Formats: sequence, C-alpha cells, structure tokens
Amino acid sequence: MIQLDFIIFTNFIFIPQKMTGLDKIDFKILKILQENGRITNIQLSTDIGLSPAPTLERVRKLEQTGIIESYHALVNEDLVGLGVKSYLQVSINFEKKDAISNFIKQISEIEEIIECHQVAGSTDFLLKIVVSNIHAYERLLTEKISAIQEINKLNSMFVLKTVKNSHSLPIKN
Repeated sequence: MIQLDFIIFTNFIFIPQKMTGLDKIDFKILKILQENGRITNIQLSTDIGLSPAPTLERVRKLEQTGIIESYHALVNEDLVGLGVKSYLQVSINFEKKDAISNFIKQISEIEEIIECHQVAGSTDFLLKIVVSNIHAYERLLTEKISAIQEINKLNSMFVLKTVKNSHSLPIKN
C-alpha cells in the first residue's frame, strides 16, 4: 500500500486573469523579466512589440502595484561556500502561549534559514537552510534552532542533488 503525504502551501491563491487587470502583454513582460531581469527596456520593448515608452510605463505599473516585488542576483551556493542545503520540518508545541508568533520571530533572526513556510500536514513549518558543511548544520541545529522552546519535533532532510530549480512562475499569456 502506498501512503501519500501532501503539503499545501496556504499562500497559494488562484486569481483569474480578468481580476488582475493584466493583459497578454503584461504577462509577456513578466515572463521575460523572470528569465532576464537585466534586459534593457529597448530589448524588452522589441520582444513584446511595443515602443520603449509604453513598455517602461507598463513595467513601472507592475512594480508599483507589487506584482513585480524586486530584482535579485541568483548566487551559486556552492561557489560561495554554502554547499549544504537542507530542509527542516518543524512541529510546534501549541501548549505554549503565542507559540507561532514567538517561533517566527526567532526563526527570522537566523540568517542560515533562507525560507520559512507554514504548511498543513504532519508538520507545521518547513525551513530551507543553507550552510557551509555538515558541522555548521550541526552547530546551527544544536546551538540556535534547538534552543527555540516552541519547537516540539524536528525532522531534517538533506539535498543530495538539485534536478530542477526554476525561479520563474509558470505565467501563461
């Protein structure tokens, strides 16, 4: 018998295209900028078939409305000495007052934790952690994470190899 476990990310909301106020050109801009955030406005305008001024106006509107949140450099973890990537499943002790908010506050102060997701399922949170080596992970776990009193149970998973790592949302236009 196969047991299936599902993780549902609670911040996923499907919003139909009609409700977003975006048209096909906006979606094309988003798709292109996800692939190359450093593209020039001239090249972007050529790729979407508009002149530079309305292209720039559309990009600014996407930024001002928060649809485009920011631009980032994607850094290779291995080449900067952060070769160990892991996920940590965390179960919270809900008997403690303000357990979730206290946990989130403490986790937010640990820079090696680069993502924290509240999830539904057998655990309460899923943390993504990057460190230089297994000894650094052990120190992080024993000195910082285990000291958080709101934690009831931990389960570590180490990434052996990344086979897909897309940073682009599957935008359809």
